Amino acid sequence: MNYWDGQIQIGKRKYSRFIGGPLDGITDSPFRRLVRDFSPDNLLYTEMRHVGTIVNKVGGPKALNFMQAERPLNYQVAANSTRFIAEACEKIIAAGVDCIDLNIGCPARNVVNSGGGSALMSDPQLLANILREFRRCLPEQTFTLKIRAGYKHKNGLDIAKLAQDCGVDALAVHPRLQTEKFAGRPDYSLVYEIKKSISIPVIVSGNIVNWATAKSAYEQTGADGFLIGRGIWAKPWKLAELDFNAKTMGQVYPISQEIMLKAAYKHLELMLDYHGKTGMYCFRKHLPFYLRGFTEAQNLRKELMTTESVDYMLSSLSQLVACQQASL
Repeated sequence: MNYWDGQIQIGKRKYSRFIGGPLDGITDSPFRRLVRDFSPDNLLYTEMRHVGTIVNKVGGPKALNFMQAERPLNYQVAANSTRFIAEACEKIIAAGVDCIDLNIGCPARNVVNSGGGSALMSDPQLLANILREFRRCLPEQTFTLKIRAGYKHKNGLDIAKLAQDCGVDALAVHPRLQTEKFAGRPDYSLVYEIKKSISIPVIVSGNIVNWATAKSAYEQTGADGFLIGRGIWAKPWKLAELDFNAKTMGQVYPISQEIMLKAAYKHLELMLDYHGKTGMYCFRKHLPFYLRGFTEAQNLRKELMTTESVDYMLSSLSQLVACQQASL
């Protein structure tokens, strides 16, 4: 079978090779619901939440506030010990998800300073204890892991083998060190070595933003799937675009500027419904990406980024949609 005609099997289910990755403050519930308009069946990751915050409801109840329409869903967590894992898993399973993912690739300073995220890659014994506890608490559920190349030194291959030995069902690899954050070239040669050395599915993450970069990443790594993070920002159609590119071997995805603007308008509505008026401020993180390339929006962009009026933002986006319709 042609690789691009196939799917990735994670646990007992098969999915598209293109998976929606986690971006804190970006790929929240409203955005995931918007993605479903374009990609009904692709696996999506939630934003990362520490197991302790899930158990103690730190920051309010929204940590587990998602809709079943967002599934298939991989709920991503962080942990720095075995504490809270059992209770957190119980709550996540009860909320209804398809997978649970442990992120030991997060490079954020506050996360690694607490011993979580990519700092766990420097303590294989503690990591093994944590992985075994997750596997114990998830006897029937799919359990995945996201890693980096390493913390200060590259040990991603050793960690990948450890993950498989501890019963992890699939592994996502962002092949940069914690110290590199998101800068520099990802080390796809490491992903290739990992893919050769373990039998569980390997998902590659990092710098995959379009068909050309996905195809190049596969040719260099042989990975089973692709975790699309920053490439999906304000592009809820990105997974559908990549699926189309894979089926047609790179033909241009047929999406109009009208559809893009309608997506932006609906995104704002979903944000307002989910967050209340503060949803407008959350939406501003997406707005410049939606408006990029629209000559009609050049004069509006600054006003929309500073307005305090929800009605003005909604009516302005509506007018931009109308302009696109009139130009057809």
